[in-house]
Amino acid sequence: MESLRPDMFDELCPSTLNPIRFAGDKWAPLVIRCLEDGPRRYSELRVPLHRVTPKVLTQSLRSLERDGFVRRTEYAVPVRRVVYELTPLGHSMLEPMRVACEWAADHWDELLDARELSLANPTDRYTRHHGNG
Repeated sequence: MESLRPDMFDELCPSTLNPIRFAGDKWAPLVIRCLEDGPRRYSELRVPLHRVTPKVLTQSLRSLERDGFVRRTEYAVPVRRVVYELTPLGHSMLEPMRVACEWAADHWDELLDARELSLANPTDRYTRHHGNG
C-alpha cells in the first residue's frame, strides 16, 4: 500500500460547498478517502490531513467509529499501536462520495456564484424563496 501524500487534497478541501458531510463534520469525508486503500495509523492520516488539528482529527475518527464507518483496532504486541480502517459501511460510502465530488466539480462555478450572491444579498435570497409576505 502506498504512503499517503501530503498534497492528496486540494488546499480548498474541505470546502463548505462540498455536498458530503457526516454529522456536520467537514473532515470526515477526507478521513474516509484516506482509509479507502486499507488500514492506516494516526500518524499516516496526519500527512494529508496536516491542516486538521490533532484534537479535531481525533474527534472525526471517534465520530466515524461511533457511527459505524471506521473500526479502531489497538495492538499491544510487539509495539503498542492503533490502526483505523473502513468498515463495510464505510466502504459503501466511497462510491456516493465519488459521485458527489464529481457533481461538485462539474458545478463548482455555479456553487460559487450562488454562494457569492447569497452572501451579497441575504434578504434577497429569503424573499426569492419565501415571497414578500
